[in-house]
Amino acid sequence: MAGLIPQAFIDDLLSRADIIDVIDKRVPLKKSGKNYSACCPFHNEKTPSFSVQPERQFYYCFGCGAAGNAIGFVMNFDQLDFPLAVETLAKENGLEVPREESEANQRKQSENAKLFAVLEKANKFFRYQLRQHENKQAAIDYLVSRGLSGEIARDFNIGYAPPGWDNLLGALGSDNAVKQSLEKSGMVIEKDRDNKKTNEKSKVQSEGPRYYDRFRHRIMFPIRDTRGRTIAFGGRVLGDDKPKYLNSPETPVFHKSAELYGLYEFKKSSQKYSQLLIVEGYMDVIALAQMGIRNAVATLGTATNSNHLSRLFRLVPEVVFCFDGDKAGRTAAWRALEATLAQMEDGRQAKFLFLPEGEDPDTLVRKIGQEKFNEELVNATPLETFFFDKLSVGIDVATIEGKARLSNLAKPHLKQLPHGVYGQLMQDRLAGLLGISSEALNKLLEKRDDKEQSKWTASSGSSDASS
Repeated sequence: MAGLIPQAFIDDLLSRADIIDVIDKRVPLKKSGKNYSACCPFHNEKTPSFSVQPERQFYYCFGCGAAGNAIGFVMNFDQLDFPLAVETLAKENGLEVPREESEANQRKQSENAKLFAVLEKANKFFRYQLRQHENKQAAIDYLVSRGLSGEIARDFNIGYAPPGWDNLLGALGSDNAVKQSLEKSGMVIEKDRDNKKTNEKSKVQSEGPRYYDRFRHRIMFPIRDTRGRTIAFGGRVLGDDKPKYLNSPETPVFHKSAELYGLYEFKKSSQKYSQLLIVEGYMDVIALAQMGIRNAVATLGTATNSNHLSRLFRLVPEVVFCFDGDKAGRTAAWRALEATLAQMEDGRQAKFLFLPEGEDPDTLVRKIGQEKFNEELVNATPLETFFFDKLSVGIDVATIEGKARLSNLAKPHLKQLPHGVYGQLMQDRLAGLLGISSEALNKLLEKRDDKEQSKWTASSGSSDASS
């Protein structure tokens, strides 16, 4: 983003943009008394429950609870973040978005613009090599062996980094400024100059190029942000080099824990989905797309976090995690569940698909096909089932001791759930397993909270007295 958007401009934009016009361009509205109505665009329904109030410049769905102003609607319907929604609405109203710029922020944006530019050039270079390089056949043979078509390679901008130490550097690094941008963007690595030898040979070498290409003889997967800008790459080796998969390092424009591979491609899809799959690798996303399943994203070598989930739940009401069914896979699934609890507002759903041993989404979908894979998704384990099954392992819930232990394990997690029907139903489920009423369990939880609050207050008081 180029700077903060002044609040005064946002207020002015909302006063100029008639919410009826904004929504009617996207969803046909019908007059209904003072208001307007339509079938809700955010959930499936046959009877209209979506209402727009021109007097309040506000929309509300009585079916799913979606609500907001014109900017909020554009964010949800067009699947945009706030700044882009403001820009879209401003453009529709013939306005230009002003920015509150600081000198430091201007410098930062100027530097980042250089990185975006060099990364896009690298993306074009790799795609060209896949079509034209003399060694392209090894890359093409690999992609064909994975069942990928030219259309999918095009949609995901797949490319090829040929063998050699300075192919990209030679193509783009025409001057020192470009070389520095290549290094800052993670595309080249500076040679280690601290390990110099004193013999003549090493002296000659030290006078050579200071950089070399990070990605060599690899299939290249560009990682794009939600605006479609190339921000990093992942590379799958074609030879015997290690590691098998190599990602760009963290840079000023790429923070791997904040990004999801395939999210841009999902948002570009003309199909409307109510579900997103979270898988573990690029090839899983691409193989599923090849089989017509275009609603998968992958984390980039990090565990799924609350930031990922918050972004996904803004787009769809349901996420499905795909993990190996082995011990490591179930451990990763539990970490994902823990990150999901705080996001489980009413109307949201999370499921877990545990794959057969030795399978990943890539191999499984090619083996059983799209229809059977979709059936697996329908039958995936709901969060609540996985939650209580996992906590109950090794516990005899038929005994008083077992019930007490299950309660102690479950309560800290249940406290993370947002207040609402889903959170209450999870507490009811625990109460049923414990053989007590929901009211009794709620009182126990309240007493525990009061006790912890008293401890904190006493500790705080004694700390203040001692100081």
